[in-house]
Amino acid sequence: MKVLKFGGTSVANPENINRVKAIVQKENDKKIALVVSAFGGITDLLLQTSQLASNQNLAYKEVLTEIENKHIAVVKDLIPVQIQSTVLSKVKSDLNVLETLLEGAFLIGELTPKLSDKIVSYGELLSSFIISEFFKSERLDAVFKDSRALITTDETYGKANVNFKVTNKNCQDYFKTNTYQINILPGFVAASSNGDSTTLGRGGSDYTAAIIAAAVGAEILEIWTDVSGMYTANPKLVKQAKCVSHISYEEAMELSHFGAKVLYPPTIQPVLNKEIPIVIKNTFKPEDPGTLITKNNNKQGKTVRGISHVGNISLLSLEGPGMIGIPGISKRFFETLSLEGISVVLITQASSEHSICVGISDDDVDSAVNALNEAFAYEIESRKIKPIIVEKDLTIVALVGDNMKSHQGLSGKMFSTLGKNNVNIRAIAQGASERNISAVIKKTDVKKALNSLHEEFFEENIKQLNLFVMGVGNVGSKFLNQIGKQTKYLKEELKLNVRVIGISNSRTMTFNENGISLSDWETELANGEKADKEVFFNTVNALNYRNSVFVDNTASEAVAESYTKYLKNSISVVTCNKIACSSDYEYYKELKQLAKKYNAPFLFETNVGAGLPIIDTLKHLIASGDKINKIQAVLSGSLNFVFNNFNDTVTFHDIVKQAQEEGYTEPDPTIDLSGIDVMRKILILTRESGHQLDIQQIENDAFLPKESLETNSNDSFFASLKKHESSFQELYKNANDVESKLKYVAQFENGKAKVGLQQIPKGHDFYNLEGSDNIVLFYTERYPNQPMIIKGAGAGAEVTASGIFADIIRIGNF
Repeated sequence: MKVLKFGGTSVANPENINRVKAIVQKENDKKIALVVSAFGGITDLLLQTSQLASNQNLAYKEVLTEIENKHIAVVKDLIPVQIQSTVLSKVKSDLNVLETLLEGAFLIGELTPKLSDKIVSYGELLSSFIISEFFKSERLDAVFKDSRALITTDETYGKANVNFKVTNKNCQDYFKTNTYQINILPGFVAASSNGDSTTLGRGGSDYTAAIIAAAVGAEILEIWTDVSGMYTANPKLVKQAKCVSHISYEEAMELSHFGAKVLYPPTIQPVLNKEIPIVIKNTFKPEDPGTLITKNNNKQGKTVRGISHVGNISLLSLEGPGMIGIPGISKRFFETLSLEGISVVLITQASSEHSICVGISDDDVDSAVNALNEAFAYEIESRKIKPIIVEKDLTIVALVGDNMKSHQGLSGKMFSTLGKNNVNIRAIAQGASERNISAVIKKTDVKKALNSLHEEFFEENIKQLNLFVMGVGNVGSKFLNQIGKQTKYLKEELKLNVRVIGISNSRTMTFNENGISLSDWETELANGEKADKEVFFNTVNALNYRNSVFVDNTASEAVAESYTKYLKNSISVVTCNKIACSSDYEYYKELKQLAKKYNAPFLFETNVGAGLPIIDTLKHLIASGDKINKIQAVLSGSLNFVFNNFNDTVTFHDIVKQAQEEGYTEPDPTIDLSGIDVMRKILILTRESGHQLDIQQIENDAFLPKESLETNSNDSFFASLKKHESSFQELYKNANDVESKLKYVAQFENGKAKVGLQQIPKGHDFYNLEGSDNIVLFYTERYPNQPMIIKGAGAGAEVTASGIFADIIRIGNF
């Protein structure tokens, strides 16, 4: 004999009920006990209407009408017209009784637990009756059997305790003599010894099926629901979660206790001792294998089998010096909670006996606090113990697995993973069986915590990076295109799953929690909402993804000033914007400190030399114990491009215009030609070398006329270049006359930095620097005479984008 249970979503409407029939028909005349839940949503409506009635709110009648209409619609859809009247008559009769019960609650203005059980039981009673009549009309060998005639409980209404001795005999006697192939029973409902309706608690339909399966020694218990088994994590929160094909009873109990909604926690207990297998199946994908639950045969399997969570938790802490060495404190504490009917989900106690901390449901906090403060009133008044301390809005996350006790370091791995993602742990608990490690965290961190842990324990070391990109002009668009082209390579070769979640330009912004399509991001952005830097940050922060990275491709001072907010929320920052690192030294220092404190990398390789590994090389030199004595560099790709192409046959104006059009200069070319950009770059290198310097301390030997420097628009700037063409030609002639080339050089030595145009003679390392290339000479204690040289393309959208890309990969490898 098999026992099959179908949940509320499986019988939510006529279409789904037909799916159930198709599944049952494939059992080939095997005897079946078919336990069904109320139609989808009906139990909630019954609770709603009963609450409204007890509050003497006439709106309860509207909800009752909705309940009636739903059931009648199912009957009319499923039952042939010629026999509808009989079925409708019974359904309406039951609904009339339900109406009478609700009227009683309305008149007395009260809803007792006993009356509540009677009301909510009608969900399962009606669904099972209608389904049984439908099966009969389809010529299936089916019969309805009221579970209240089989399952006997005490009178603990709302969550009754089963009398297994009586229940087992009832079930055995019934199924021994019953000849029908399909016995359809309402889940969730039972009856006390004196015949009053009771219920087994929310999710009790699973329990009903398990009770019957254990009583009759069924060959298997099948739980049919709307997912294909028990998953490594909640698939609604963790997209990469996988179905677990086979787990033990104990693992299933742990997972179900900690929020795995596909199985009601008490379900396993009745079948465990008899070793009856349980299988979780998907009504909507019956071909999926599902999850098989048996006694442990996973001796050599995965250590962690699942990651689960239970929400709406509060921590209560009792603490004070008056607890130390005093026997009976714990007994009084837990006895007080027990007398209030409050279930404790998690317990932790300091070894000093200075405090006891427990996790309970948010719903029980007020009654628990009042009872405990009263129980310890004397100690609180005498200041031996503090009043109960409450922390709300928490969630428990738990690692579960039979084999966890055989492996060292799991706790450290779990807590390290959470810590890296700035998930603060409020309390920790681990059972003596070591089958479960639990941590209490803020509920706002649940999604990030589950995804981080799942990535660590289940995803074969594939790390997901979630990017939020601001600025998609020349550099930003190239960067997105490079990411799109390399997605497959990154995943297969570097084990990095890089997703772009948010994009913004100066006009619009867009977000997609599943990742923006990099083949069509322009369309998504064009159809986005109005751009707003504050809203952008708030959205990034609210999404609270693990491994979040803010990518700044702008030259905006306002954006640079926002980095602290990102870093303080453990959001990494990658930027080609030089303003932050070349601003006030204290701000630069703060950003570096925040990156360390919140474990959020702050990378800016492209601030100097675009895609060249200049800053990275400098960091390695310093980290290895070397010391920078002197830096000489040509750091402006745009200025190098300009002076490499400027001569007596072309105008300075035309060359600068060409540099702007080809993307070598900033949108405002005075930033490059005034030397400000080079000053920022040498300042950053100086600071990264370990020296404290501000930009005002850098000497700037400007070559532009004062009039050009003081222009306030690109048009007036270019007009001034034409006006002063003769002075630019004179600069060229003077250098050419001594067989030298003009290079804009940055230098740092003896604690001082300067930038300016220089005549570079033949034989110098800078002389043959072509195009827009950059070059840096590092003179160090290890390289005192022959410097370490880094040379290559130092400007252009493609190479700058590749530098940003390289920083993203560095974060992925952290």
